[in-house]
Amino acid sequence: MITTLEPLLAEHPFLKGLRPEYIQLITGCASNIKFEAGQTIHKTGEEANTFYIIRHGKVSVDVFLPGRGSVIVETLSEGDVLGWSWMFPPYRWHLDAKAIEFTRAIALDGKCLRTKCESDPALGYELVRRVAQVMMDRLTASALQLLDVYGERRN
Repeated sequence: MITTLEPLLAEHPFLKGLRPEYIQLITGCASNIKFEAGQTIHKTGEEANTFYIIRHGKVSVDVFLPGRGSVIVETLSEGDVLGWSWMFPPYRWHLDAKAIEFTRAIALDGKCLRTKCESDPALGYELVRRVAQVMMDRLTASALQLLDVYGERRN
C-alpha cells in the first residue's frame, strides 16, 4: 500500500527524471482526486489553481463555440497532464475540462507550486520547461488536426 504520492509522481512521464528533492517538494502540494464520468473538472474563466496528473481514465478538453456548442479539442488519458493556466497570470482557465469516464488523478495545488518555484528558481525552470514541452506538443498536434480538416483538397 502506498502511503505517499511521491513514488507515483516520480514515475509519471511529466515528472520522470526530476531530482528527488524536487519530487519531494512537489509531493507537498499533491493530493489524490477522482472524477466521475461526466463530471466537470473546470470551466473557462474560472480561477485556475490546480494542475492535474492523470493516472487513470479519460478527460476531454473542450471549447464552446456559439452555434455549435461544446467541441472537444483534445482527449487526455493516463500519462497526460491537464492544465497549465495555474502557472501564468491571470490564473484563469481558457478551456473547459470534463471527465469522459471515471478518472483518477493527482491534483497539484497551483498556489503551492508557484510559492515553491519562487523560492527555488531551478525548480521553477524545470516545471516551466516541462510545461512548455507539453504546450509545444499540443500545439503541434492541433496544427496537424487543422491541416487534416482544412488542408488542400484535391480531386
